[in-house]
Amino acid sequence: MPKSAHPTPDLDTRLPINAYTALKPGEVYDPVVPAASRPPEATWRAIGWGIVLCVLFTLASAYSGLKVGQVMEASIPISILAIGLARAYRRRSTLLENVILTGIGGTSGAIVAGAIFTLPALYTLHLSPHPLQTIFICLAGGCMGVLFLIPLRRYFVREMHGQYPYPEATAITEVLVTGERGGSQARLLLQATALAGVYDFFVTTFQVWREYVNFRFIGIVETLAERARIATSFDAVTFILGLGYVMGLRSSAILVAGGVLANFVLVPLIWLVGQHATSLAIHPGTVPIVEMSAEQIFRSYVRFVGVGAIATAGIFGIVKSLRVVAGSFAIAARAFHGSGGEAAERTDRDIPLMAILLGVVLSALAIAGFFLSLETTLAWVLIALGLSLVFSFFFASVAANAIATTARNPVSGMTMLTVIISSVVLLRFGLSGQAGMFFVMAIAGMVCTALSVSGQTITDLKTGYWLGSTPAAQERVKFIGVVASSIAVGLAIVMLAQAFQFGEAAPGDTRAVLAAPQASIMQALVQSFMSREPVAWLLFGAGAFVAVMMEMLGVPALIFALGMYLPLELNLPALVGGVLSYYVGRRAERAGAEPGRDMRERAVIVASGFMAGGALGGVFGAALRLFPWYREDLVRTPFFANEPVSQLVSAVGFTFFCWYLWRKAMRK
Repeated sequence: MPKSAHPTPDLDTRLPINAYTALKPGEVYDPVVPAASRPPEATWRAIGWGIVLCVLFTLASAYSGLKVGQVMEASIPISILAIGLARAYRRRSTLLENVILTGIGGTSGAIVAGAIFTLPALYTLHLSPHPLQTIFICLAGGCMGVLFLIPLRRYFVREMHGQYPYPEATAITEVLVTGERGGSQARLLLQATALAGVYDFFVTTFQVWREYVNFRFIGIVETLAERARIATSFDAVTFILGLGYVMGLRSSAILVAGGVLANFVLVPLIWLVGQHATSLAIHPGTVPIVEMSAEQIFRSYVRFVGVGAIATAGIFGIVKSLRVVAGSFAIAARAFHGSGGEAAERTDRDIPLMAILLGVVLSALAIAGFFLSLETTLAWVLIALGLSLVFSFFFASVAANAIATTARNPVSGMTMLTVIISSVVLLRFGLSGQAGMFFVMAIAGMVCTALSVSGQTITDLKTGYWLGSTPAAQERVKFIGVVASSIAVGLAIVMLAQAFQFGEAAPGDTRAVLAAPQASIMQALVQSFMSREPVAWLLFGAGAFVAVMMEMLGVPALIFALGMYLPLELNLPALVGGVLSYYVGRRAERAGAEPGRDMRERAVIVASGFMAGGALGGVFGAALRLFPWYREDLVRTPFFANEPVSQLVSAVGFTFFCWYLWRKAMRK
C-alpha cells in the first residue's frame, strides 16, 4: 500500500500527562492518535500477523498450561514482536496497526485459559467429547465474552479513566509507544526487558536458586508454620514487582490485606478449632485438619471463603455500573437511529447496538442447538442455556474489574462457582449421571472462556483508548482471534488427549501424564456434587459477608476478595512494587512538573520492561518444556539445594531489581 494512500500525521508519540490520572471537571483525554486522524488500522497486514501469532501462542500455551497449570502471558510478548514486525515492511506499520495485531494475538492466552481449566475434565470423566464440541465450547464462550463486555467499555475505559491502574494494558501501551518513539527511552525499555527476561527465565525454568523465599530455615519461622499454621512465602520474580508498581500502593496494599486475613487469621483459626478432630475429615476437606499444612487448609477451606467474597463483590460492581451501562446502551441506540452525535467520534464508536443484540441472539440459539444435540429434554436445554448466559454476563463485569485493578482474572474461582451452582440447579431438575456431568462441564467451559476473554478484551480496549484506536475496529477483529484460537486449542486438546493422559495415570495405561491441575479440580467438584455431597455454603456465605463489610468500610471489595483467593506469595512482591511507586511519586512531586513527569515516565517504562521481560521469560521457559530432553536440572547451581543460601541469593536478586527501578527513575 503506497504511503501516500494513508498519510500518517506527525504524532507526538508521548502519552499525555493525564493518561494515568483522574480527569478534573471539564478536562478531556486526548489520545496519542487524535480522533480526527485516519491512519491504517485493521489492515490485512495487522490481521494476518495477528492470526499467525494467535495460533502459535495458542498451541504453545495449551501444552504448557496442561503440563504445569499456568498459561503463558501472550499480549505483552506479542506487543514486542509487533514493534519488530513493523520495521520489516517498506511502509512501517502504524501504532494502531500494532494495537490490532496485539489484540488478535493476545486472544490466545484467554481462550487457552478457558479451555484447559475445563475441557480436559471431559476426557478424565470418560465423556468422549467430539472435536467439534470442544471447538464450539471455546467459540461460544469467547463470543459471549466479547459481546457482553462491549456495553461495559464506556464505564471501565472512559468514565472511570484514572480510577483503575490497568497494569497489563499499561505495560502494552508503554511497549508500543516507547518502541514507536525509539531513542533513550526505547533503550531503557529494552534493557529492563532483557534483564528481567533473563532473570525470570532462569529462576523459573532451571534450578539456579529458589523462586520462592519462605525463610523456613529460621527457627521461629518454622515453629510458627508447624505449630500455628502461620506461614507464607514470597515469589521473588520481576514480573510481579513491575505489576505491583503499576498497580500502585493503595491497590497492592488492599490486595495483600485480603491475603493477610486469609493466611494469618482464617488459616490459624481453622487449625486451632480443627486440630482436635484427629480422625475426622471435615467437608470440604478430604483429610483431618490436624494432618493438613497451612497451604492445604487454605486450599481446602479458605479459598471457598475467597470465592464467596469475589462473587459478592462482583454483584456490587454490577450494581454500581448499571447506570453507565444503561447509558452506553442509550447512546448506542441513538447512534443507530442516526441521532447519536455523542458516539460519532471515531475513538468512541462501538459496534452498533443491533449487531451486539443480534450476536447475543445467534450465540444463544447456537448454544441451545448444542445442548439439544445431546438428546435431552427441552427444560434441561433452557436451564443450561440460561445458566451459560447469566453467568457469562455476570462474570464479564467481574473479570473487567479484576483485570483493571490487579491484572489477575479469578478464572478458576468463578469457574468453581459455576460448577457448583450449575450442579445444584441441574440436580434439582433431575439431570445427573454422565449426562449431567457433560452439561455442567460444557456450561463451565463456556463461562470460563467468556470471563477469560472479557478480561483480555478490556485490556485491549484500554490500550486502544490511550493510543487512539477505533473501539469498533478492535471489537470486530477480536472475533477473528476468538475463532482462530478456538479452532487451534480445540484441535490441540483432542490431539493431546490421544497422546497423553490428563490428571492421574490410569492402571494399565502407559501414556505419559499431563497434570491439568485446574481441570482435575473441576472434575473432582462435578463428581462430588453429582454424587449429592454437601455444599460448603457456610464458607461461601462467610466470604459474602467479608465483601459486604469491605463495602461498608469504603474499601474496594473485589481487590480485597482477590487477595483472599490468590496465594499470598504472589501478592507480597506486588506490595513491594506499590511501595516503590509511592516513593517515586513523592520524589517526583518534589522535583517539579517536567522533571517529575520524566521520573514517573522512566519508572513506568522500567516496570513495564519488568512485566514484558517476565512474560518473555515465561514464554521461553514454556517453549523448552515442549522438548522431551528438557529437565529443570539441566542448569543447576551447587548451592541450589542449600535453602539458606539459595533463598538469600533470590532475595538479593529481587532487591537488585528494586534498586535498579529506583536508580533509573531518579536518573538526571
